Amino acid sequence: MPAHEKINYVEYPTRDLPATKAFFHAAFGWRFTDYGSDYAAFADEGLDGGFFSAEMSARSDNGSALIVFYSAQLEATQAKIEGAGGEIVKPIFAFPGGRRFHFVEPGGNEFAVWSQPDGR
Repeated sequence: MPAHEKINYVEYPTRDLPATKAFFHAAFGWRFTDYGSDYAAFADEGLDGGFFSAEMSARSDNGSALIVFYSAQLEATQAKIEGAGGEIVKPIFAFPGGRRFHFVEPGGNEFAVWSQPDGR
């Protein structure tokens, strides 16, 4: 049962829905449910959501919210992302509470990955 008045679902535009789906499957093992040719949903990935075909993408430098993944092995996750076709747009840097990097997936959306300072 969804929690009352809590964030439940996120939707992202993508300039290339097939490439976005292929990237998230290769990098993180995600599976998608297609609803027509212009929408694909994902579930059980920390937050359910979907991608829809659009001529835009979500980037923090344009004011978009930033979804941040957690990794216990930051460098290994970065390697998986790069191997799946993601582009690192902010290399690993320290911030209060840990380390993180930002990447853009093939559909143009920016995400980040963080880890605690000791890699837990």
